Amino acid sequence: MYLKKVQGPRAVTLPDGSVMTRADLPPAETRRWVASRKLAVVRGVVYGLVTQDEALARYGLSREEFMEWVTAVTEHGEEALKATALQKFRNGEPGSR
Repeated sequence: MYLKKVQGPRAVTLPDGSVMTRADLPPAETRRWVASRKLAVVRGVVYGLVTQDEALARYGLSREEFMEWVTAVTEHGEEALKATALQKFRNGEPGSR
């Protein structure tokens, strides 16, 4: 069995005890960003599976867009990554906090 040489860890353990590997990250050619894919990238960076710079380059994301994802998850939970929820949180609609 051949393992591709990569920088950093191949897997990390998340606070809930589950294990996340590089295989859990979305493919590099991802263009349709659903909440679960955004969350996988955020978790990958936050828990050290990939660096922020690696993620930005791999997925063609701007630093601002990625930080919006991180802020949404931090302040409102993973539900905030859904496109309709993001609009609510940005507009400050009642019940969005």
